Amino acid sequence: MTIFRAALTYYGIIFACGTALGILRTMLLVPRLGSTAATALEIPVMLALSWLVCGAILRRFAVPMRIPARIAMGAIALAMLWLSEALLAMALGAGASGFFIAFTTPAGALGALAQIAFAAFPALRHRTGLGVRDDQRLH
Repeated sequence: MTIFRAALTYYGIIFACGTALGILRTMLLVPRLGSTAATALEIPVMLALSWLVCGAILRRFAVPMRIPARIAMGAIALAMLWLSEALLAMALGAGASGFFIAFTTPAGALGALAQIAFAAFPALRHRTGLGVRDDQRLH
């Protein structure tokens, strides 16, 4: 349950930040730079936020340092992110196919790669010593 709560929190914070930055990107940068350049500028900000939030979540929820636990956290967070984005696309009239078609554009492909990095961060942070070993967990 700890892994699921950590993943849900990680996803929720990053989805909220991504939604806010996505609105700003769409309104301010896309008209001036185009979709691909605007996305390329947004990605480092989102990845930095994801890295920092991930570390805080790992500490807060004391996610075990075992790689399977970290992979599960990232996979759940990514699944929630993609489900939310698909539902948002449908709500905005793009439909489910529009969500998947967006990944075939250069901007969409960049975004997908960044989202995969977001999902990998819990496992990558394993090497930083964040989280606790099973023998240190509070019961």
